[in-house]
Amino acid sequence: MTPQERAERSAAAMWAGDAASQALGMRILEVGPGRATLEMVVRPDMLNGQAIGHGGLTFTLADSAFAFACNSYNRRTVARLCEIRFRAPTREGDRLVAEAVEVSRDERDGRYAVTVRCDGTEVASFAGQSREVGGTLFDEEV
Repeated sequence: MTPQERAERSAAAMWAGDAASQALGMRILEVGPGRATLEMVVRPDMLNGQAIGHGGLTFTLADSAFAFACNSYNRRTVARLCEIRFRAPTREGDRLVAEAVEVSRDERDGRYAVTVRCDGTEVASFAGQSREVGGTLFDEEV
């Protein structure tokens, strides 16, 4: 199995059980070894009391992209530390695209950077650290 095939199968296995990302209307645009790109459109029920996109939902999109990137090796991996910086507000109808890329990975630990954009403008930057916890997402044929 190629690394790209492994990443795609890992994403499919995760997506099948990811009710949260699905409920928020996210879509996987691209996945590969150590990377993933997801999108989400800001709906009316995603606005906060100031009528802008709720930051927690922008974080959730970034976190989902991070999860698909760090699990792309078919090794069960979870977040151990995440940080987000909001750069610009989002509005109803905005199509947010979160691109996660691997910065480094060794043994069981990884570092990832996620950029969330709307129409090419960065609205948030997210840094995540991951930890492999053992096990796989699917059984690989030997």
